[in-house]
Amino acid sequence: MHLEKINSNSNIEKILNDLGVDSGGINILSSKSKTHLINIKNLHVGGANILKQDALSVGADLAVPRGTVLAKTKTVDCLLIATTRQLQKLSKKELAQPFDLKEVAKKLSDIISVKRAENVEIMGVLNANDDSFFNSSRFSEKGAVSKIEQMIEDGAKIIDIGGVSSAPNSKVISVKEELERVRGIYKLIDEHKLYERVKFSADTYEPEVARIALDSGFSIINDIKGLGSDELCKVIASHDAKAILMHMQGNPQTMQNNPKYNDLLNDVYTFFEDRIAKAQSLGVKNLVLDVGIGFGKTLEHNILLIKNLEHFLTLEKELLVGASRKSMIDKIYPSEISERLAGSLEIHMESVRNGASIIRVHDVKEHAQALAVHKALNA
Repeated sequence: MHLEKINSNSNIEKILNDLGVDSGGINILSSKSKTHLINIKNLHVGGANILKQDALSVGADLAVPRGTVLAKTKTVDCLLIATTRQLQKLSKKELAQPFDLKEVAKKLSDIISVKRAENVEIMGVLNANDDSFFNSSRFSEKGAVSKIEQMIEDGAKIIDIGGVSSAPNSKVISVKEELERVRGIYKLIDEHKLYERVKFSADTYEPEVARIALDSGFSIINDIKGLGSDELCKVIASHDAKAILMHMQGNPQTMQNNPKYNDLLNDVYTFFEDRIAKAQSLGVKNLVLDVGIGFGKTLEHNILLIKNLEHFLTLEKELLVGASRKSMIDKIYPSEISERLAGSLEIHMESVRNGASIIRVHDVKEHAQALAVHKALNA
């Protein structure tokens, strides 16, 4: 007889299945294997005391500030520590309780029901502008087709093409100039029917550019301005296209001027809720969410978002992360843009672990390899 300590991130369903556990047992046991940490903020102190007792009654626990039992403050922040199985029990118990606990019950139910995407797609980046922050992503119209074909061979499932830099303090250009930069590549994609081999995304927030892209075989619009334009939403809806809705504080010219948030995760979540509702009201059906790494975020903000991507899965949309060669890597480990591949790989694999199903990258082949290894290690 011997004991083996198994990694807590192991595929518990596979382990139980290999043991010969019946399907009902697998469902019950796997729900006991994952521990959730859930911040609950501004909960009525009476509700906190009830939730504490109910959590203990099902084997979970609620961390509360000193003085909660004496109701020294009207509201408290607390931390719920529970397995999936315990959350299932709690979500039912709290439906009968006062002090906003019915809302807590609903949120717990949402967390339990989250489903992750089974496959992860690599989105390769191509830029038709000379001021892109990473020069290897730039291309000329002459070599565009061969570069796209290479990306497809390397493992890209989506190719994102943009004509305007969104780097901090980047130059603002007109719609006319943007079209001059991208129209030729759009035409080549259409003529060569490259859209039959890979999905194309247009990195633009201009309705006219989006319309021409979609008419040229593109199926995705990647909007760094978070679908703030009604007209853009209507163009996307009229083509039944997918939209990537990104969060950004400010604009590329101001976004890194001391960005601040009241509550980062809640602020970004609320932004997504509002913009999803708006986009859907205008007919946009298929949405992907991008938390906007580096867009109005400090290093600490970026790290917090990557570590807590799961928080946004309850919005029931795919999550995209694009941190390829970004300056957050330099802030952790001083390096030039050309030296940030390793950091990009680590950030993107951690993002996949935390719920991302699309990673936007400059280095397709290297990410395809990393993703294959990641998948094998987590099978």
